[in-house]
Amino acid sequence: MLQLSEIWVYPVKSLGGISLQESKVTDRGLELDRRWLLVDDDGRFLSQREHPELALFKSEIVGDFLKITHRILLEFIQIPLRSVFSDGVTKIEVTVWDDTIEAYEVNQVVTDWFSRLLGFSARLVYMSDESERKLDPDYAITGAENNSFSDAYPFLIIGQSSLDDLNGRLENKVPINRFRPNFVFTNGAAFEEDTWREFSIGNVPFVGVKPCDRCIMTTVDQEKGVVSGKDPLKTLAKYRNFGNKVLFGQNVIGLGLGTVSVGDEIRVLSHNKK
Repeated sequence: MLQLSEIWVYPVKSLGGISLQESKVTDRGLELDRRWLLVDDDGRFLSQREHPELALFKSEIVGDFLKITHRILLEFIQIPLRSVFSDGVTKIEVTVWDDTIEAYEVNQVVTDWFSRLLGFSARLVYMSDESERKLDPDYAITGAENNSFSDAYPFLIIGQSSLDDLNGRLENKVPINRFRPNFVFTNGAAFEEDTWREFSIGNVPFVGVKPCDRCIMTTVDQEKGVVSGKDPLKTLAKYRNFGNKVLFGQNVIGLGLGTVSVGDEIRVLSHNKK
């Protein structure tokens, strides 16, 4: 039986993730996943690709707050999970790759905190429920699907067997957090998630739309906030290179709402045509 073994959310894009036992599936990803974003003065998104030190910010949910703690400096700040923005709050346009999205700056205190610890200007913004970010129409199912601040798709799933296969080829094993999945599952064959089209986790339906292209971010040590070498990307490129893209994990769209829990059965209903 295919079984959901891990659930991850990343409330602030490119900061540390949070491991959960269960999570609500919303119309744009898991609840709280990538609803906040750090941007520069031009509104362009910041990520570990250019700033691996972002990994040093650990995230956790404490009551009604998102608590962000710097792993080395041990300074922290708390942000309300249910942010309410009035007309007086700064509304700006931000960019994630080619998408322009409306967002709200959380507040100047939070912006000053991140900017001071990082040593460069970094504004924290929030995506409200009113903000829309449609999926690439080439991969959308209905055309009405929304996304959060994730790179391109609401969910990412990776099989534990796929990671085990990779680690069997590496001199130094890497944890799953190098790949920032939302879902990890056990008892499947290595890379079988590449073939999934329609599947369910518990009672919630999903559809696999596109294998995930991997980048230099996989080389960032998530505990130390530094690039740790050329692996695992170099090794993956030797056997997971398709059309000059290194693939690992499957991008996923949700087809319904509900709750998923660690231990849920995963049922594969159809496969992608080759």
